[in-house]
Amino acid sequence: MAIIAGAGQDGVITFDVDNSLLLDRVSGAKITNTFGSTTNRKTFTVSLWTKKVNITQEQNLVFAGDLSGSNPFFDFRFNSDQTINWYQSESSGSSAEFNLITTRKFRDPLAWYHIVMAVDTTQGTSSNRVKLYVNGVQETSLSTATYPSQNFDTAFNFVNFESQYGALRSSTPTYDGYICEVVLIDGQQLDPTSFGEFDSSSGVWKPISVSNLTFGDNGYYLDFEDSSDLGQDVSGNNNDFSLTNIATTDQSADTCTNNWCTGNPLFVFNSSSGENADWEDGATVASNRNTFNNWGGEATFRMESGKWYWEVKVGANMNNGANFGIWTDGPHGSGDTGSVMYQNTGSKVIDGSSTSYGATYIENDILSFAYDADNGILVAYKNGVSQGNLFTAGSGKIYVPAFTIANGALQLDYFNFGNPVVAISSGNSDGNGYGNFEYAVPSGYFALNTKNLAEFG
Repeated sequence: MAIIAGAGQDGVITFDVDNSLLLDRVSGAKITNTFGSTTNRKTFTVSLWTKKVNITQEQNLVFAGDLSGSNPFFDFRFNSDQTINWYQSESSGSSAEFNLITTRKFRDPLAWYHIVMAVDTTQGTSSNRVKLYVNGVQETSLSTATYPSQNFDTAFNFVNFESQYGALRSSTPTYDGYICEVVLIDGQQLDPTSFGEFDSSSGVWKPISVSNLTFGDNGYYLDFEDSSDLGQDVSGNNNDFSLTNIATTDQSADTCTNNWCTGNPLFVFNSSSGENADWEDGATVASNRNTFNNWGGEATFRMESGKWYWEVKVGANMNNGANFGIWTDGPHGSGDTGSVMYQNTGSKVIDGSSTSYGATYIENDILSFAYDADNGILVAYKNGVSQGNLFTAGSGKIYVPAFTIANGALQLDYFNFGNPVVAISSGNSDGNGYGNFEYAVPSGYFALNTKNLAEFG
């Protein structure tokens, strides 16, 4: 199933978020900070936006505590069933001082979620001491609801305790997704209206500027706008974060105000012997780490109208079974009806029927695709050279970018919808200034993101 746009993408944008940070569990990516002094451990607010692209595994998003594991710790994670589990151990670290687990599951790999954790353990009413909000609404439907004792000191804002995003203690990082607008307010329990608002026309929750907030001594604001210093705190406190296994290419244009096309983890490969692609690096790299034969996948954005452009850097181990192109929205397998593919042998494969087409391609070649959805015309390119019309379907059909691989060896294929995770040697954007492509975008064609879709789709 392809998706057009997730939460937080519709309506009028009055505040733009330009960049996010990509956290990838395969790379072991995380960011960390150790406070030099203790401030307010009872009252604080954590706010962040995240687009989570892993919908099957447990993922630790926020941690604070001692790395040895013997002392109390603060942990915010998505369980393997994709419920939220917010936990703080008591002083010995052996049981929960507070624990909130939602009944709601968060399984949309395209949606940007706004998370607010608002803490004030001095409150007289226990349920007011920790409050969890998602997209501006407090989560009150909870399968577990254990609240802290009054005046309990959490693991946040404590000297020599480490704060982390993307991992739990010193264990291997587990988070797959993007984060942006990461804020800690030290000394205040704030509600979501300090960080966002509902759009007056669409009702969608969207971000607002946080620059006028009082951050407190240990507070920080990570906007990820400086690619040379992605851990920079811009609150004025200089509470910068250290980076682990994060490169400049992990600065992303995929944000809560402009959502970009990625691979779709929800897609199910419709073949008795086939398997879904594994998606890595923010669901932009398709892999086959389990080395299945006959695997494939599709992207998240349907192309109903408009003109769209994307690129793929081809991986190794293709043999004669690599196919990149488009197919109609819905269940698919190798070579079935509704698929239009450019094969590494140089053939084109349409509805399973193969005919001659263009040049062969090998590992590290870059394929480009320009799809005119208004007229149903797909043109493929190899290393910037047009191979001619791959397909002319006519208008009225809905396609998504897709691929299938027949070989069962490990392969990594790098999809660039304008937001690449690999270095680009040239750098080309579309006519609206969006995207970072290796080759020039054909005139009138655009990168697949929600701002372009709103204008041309």
